[in-house]
Amino acid sequence: QTLTWYIDSAFAVHADMKSHTGSAFTLGKGAICSDSTKQKINTQSSTESELVGVDDKIAKVIWTKKFIECQGFKVKLNIVYQDNQSTLKLSNNGKESSGKRTRHFDIKYFYVTDLISRDEVKVIYCPADDMVADYMSKPLVGYKFKKFRDFIMNLKG
Repeated sequence: QTLTWYIDSAFAVHADMKSHTGSAFTLGKGAICSDSTKQKINTQSSTESELVGVDDKIAKVIWTKKFIECQGFKVKLNIVYQDNQSTLKLSNNGKESSGKRTRHFDIKYFYVTDLISRDEVKVIYCPADDMVADYMSKPLVGYKFKKFRDFIMNLKG
């Protein structure tokens, strides 16, 4: 069984300049759970916002994996899709990927790097046009709205 998560953030979209995170979880067709939350801290870049978003949701990702395993099901892969290449590199490589613009990131946000090294989760790139979590983090219109709504609700579009 493969657990699939889409996690995305919209940088500085609230009046107080805080970012917003959305996530969607699927086992194949349709979303089993999804959520949309305002981040608790201000971030200085979209990369940091995405890293905070993954950190905010990673506990739910791990809990879901453990819950499904406790029900007697084998979890082959636990995948988190991410549409920000810099965040993907930081998640997979930790502080080794840090440069001048990311040095200030709190070490707390590299917890996901430990989970990756223990094979608890895999973070994979997802192009922005396929990022289902956009439905939960940004106002969408037209084609993208219909595409993601149909995916989340398992509708034939």
